[in-house]
Amino acid sequence: MDMLANVGLLIIFILVLILPFRVKYIECNLEAFLFVCGVAALTLSGFITLPGEQTGWSIAIVEEALFSSLNIASIWGIPVGIVQIVLLFGLLIYFFHHRMQEAIVGMVDRIPLKWIVFLLIVGLGLVSSIISAILAAIILVEIVNALPIVQKAKVEVTVVSCFSIGLGAGLTPLGEPLSTIVVSKLSGAPYYAGFTFLFDRLALFIIPAVLALGVVGVVLFSRSHTGNEKLECIVQRESLREIFLRAGKVYLFIMALVFLGEGFKPLILQYIISIPSAGLYWINIVSAVLDNATLAAAEISPALSAQQITSALMGLLIAGGMLIPGNIPNIIAACKLGITSSEWARIGVPLGLALMAVFFAILFVPAWLGFA
Repeated sequence: MDMLANVGLLIIFILVLILPFRVKYIECNLEAFLFVCGVAALTLSGFITLPGEQTGWSIAIVEEALFSSLNIASIWGIPVGIVQIVLLFGLLIYFFHHRMQEAIVGMVDRIPLKWIVFLLIVGLGLVSSIISAILAAIILVEIVNALPIVQKAKVEVTVVSCFSIGLGAGLTPLGEPLSTIVVSKLSGAPYYAGFTFLFDRLALFIIPAVLALGVVGVVLFSRSHTGNEKLECIVQRESLREIFLRAGKVYLFIMALVFLGEGFKPLILQYIISIPSAGLYWINIVSAVLDNATLAAAEISPALSAQQITSALMGLLIAGGMLIPGNIPNIIAACKLGITSSEWARIGVPLGLALMAVFFAILFVPAWLGFA
């Protein structure tokens, strides 16, 4: 039964990778599709027995799926989560869209568009570790959506920016769930991880990558947006129905990721975490479709060397930008700007693979050559 269930999980994983790009209806209803796949994966995982591990459905998993996106922090005793933030900013723009439009028009009049693109990508990438990846993504999509640039350029700037935000958010425990989990798991001996633990080990890689992404974003923008187009800077005023519907889609998306992460946990624990560091780095490309926090929780432990921890985290953080389900900023941006899975993958997959190759050479080749 274990073998059949594992085969079933593998089939579901392949379907999640392929169908959104092959079937238009699924691409347009990605949240519902991933939710169904998550439910199926979690059900199948219940037929797999792992010593000391809970598999399949449980009250704890259902509660996490229902409430994790609604309660990631507490401000003055009030629970604050992804859905509330998305909804709040949508309502603020609904009521104050004229003022926001004036601010963005003023910015566009004073700063060349190429510099705005560079500053968006780099600035939000660097501050996402402090303001959180969620808030950085919301600021990003509202500005990009209002810029007087063609749709193709908006998609490219958004995808590159989400790579930057996803990387930058890994520098502190405030940035995203993955970083919070890693610091918590390594808080004891021998690392005694504190607030600056991730920054001390990853900043040397992440900050240059964020700057490089800024340059890449400007190059892509320059090719797509000639400047000859007669476009206006407009902050769109969505209807209240659209605002609440988008918040609902984000909520369903997060539930789907929880179910998928827990459903695929048997595959992760049985096969993935036993792979050597160099292989694990590339295997972590699965975080393009899985919650990278789940993978980090399974992979990272105090028993790993500093090199193993760094390589595993860089693989997870980079791959998270490749496809829409890979990261919360991707989900927020795609829902707001109507970016399809194919549009995202056209930019995200080659960019992600290029970054993976560059950092693989940086992390592993010197050691193989005897320089580290």
